Amino acid sequence: MALLGLLVLLALAGPVGGTWDTCRGTCGLRPLDFDHSSVSANYDHSDGDYAALGSSDVTSLDLDSPGVPSGAWPGIVSVQATLENGTWHMCSGALISPQWVLTVAQCFFRSGDTSAWKVLIGATDLAQPGPEAQRRHIGKVLKHQDYSNDLPGNNIALVELDQPVECSDYIQLACVPDSSLAVSELKTCYVAGWRATPENGQCPPGAGDKLGTTGTRPGRPRAEAKAGDIGGPLVCKDNTGDYFWLVGLTSWGKGCAGDKRPGVFTATQHFHNWIQTQMGTVPPKTEPPPPKPPTPTIEIQPPAPELEPEPEPEPEPEPEPQPQPVPIPVPIPEPEQIPEPEEEEEEEEEEEPEPTPPPPKFITVSFPKAILLRFFRNLQEFVEFLRDKLD
Repeated sequence: MALLGLLVLLALAGPVGGTWDTCRGTCGLRPLDFDHSSVSANYDHSDGDYAALGSSDVTSLDLDSPGVPSGAWPGIVSVQATLENGTWHMCSGALISPQWVLTVAQCFFRSGDTSAWKVLIGATDLAQPGPEAQRRHIGKVLKHQDYSNDLPGNNIALVELDQPVECSDYIQLACVPDSSLAVSELKTCYVAGWRATPENGQCPPGAGDKLGTTGTRPGRPRAEAKAGDIGGPLVCKDNTGDYFWLVGLTSWGKGCAGDKRPGVFTATQHFHNWIQTQMGTVPPKTEPPPPKPPTPTIEIQPPAPELEPEPEPEPEPEPEPQPQPVPIPVPIPEPEQIPEPEEEEEEEEEEEPEPTPPPPKFITVSFPKAILLRFFRNLQEFVEFLRDKLD
């Protein structure tokens, strides 16, 4: 539990402001620091991705000295090219991840094949790097997609090393601030780099292959940056903690810059998201794809069972017109008059009644039912008519 508590405290003690910690869990430290309490600076980042720092009243820590102590700036690196006439320091940079270096794109203008280039980390004297220094080959260079050598903006690049670097007291990661850090309120800033001497040799003594550091006092709008220092880190001490922020990279400087030749820096805070995206720390922001149109679907019905064709009904033969039956008049017998009974005569012989003539024979004819009904109905009406007449 005690070890867990110590790890939590170490994590909370790291710098805040949007950095990534991959080497010993922190960044921005200077384990072999020297006294910098008497130097302060004024940083102006009002120009977007560029910033100016400096003054005529510059406090130099190394112009009259052989250099700064080893490990004083453990995040700085030297990008070197091996040519036919030797190995040359091309530009400076800052180690921001065990396998990534942040520098300026101008360093690789017309660089050609960089597979033979190397990066030296953890050295202060390029002529005598020392056993604490490490060398790595360049895996690839990612220049900002909007950088142009003819234009001043977007002068920034990432260098991926072929192998990760092991951190030590002489090699530490630099902290890149995000937008949450108020960079303009930082009070103590330094510029570090290996200074190249112009051809006329007019720069102050101490310029050459030794690491140099320059600090500035408050209230001065600009700072010096020597030619050949491109990519050199501009770091500012946090106002509340004992760690440093990588706020700028030396973009360009002409000769031995002074009062009328300010150094120009690329503001790293402006490119924080670009750096993380290129390193793969966060996925790039992309617009959501438009919704796909619905895929038309076709419902395939199972084949209906084959039905045997129903036999067509044979047409019913139309009945041949039959002649309408002609009603046959039926003779109606006239009613016989019943004679009045005569007085009985003396034993007259009774006359035998005449035999009733047999009824006339009728011919049986088949008639439709409706016709027969109509006929008998008419017959009934006729009989009733006669009865009425007789009465």
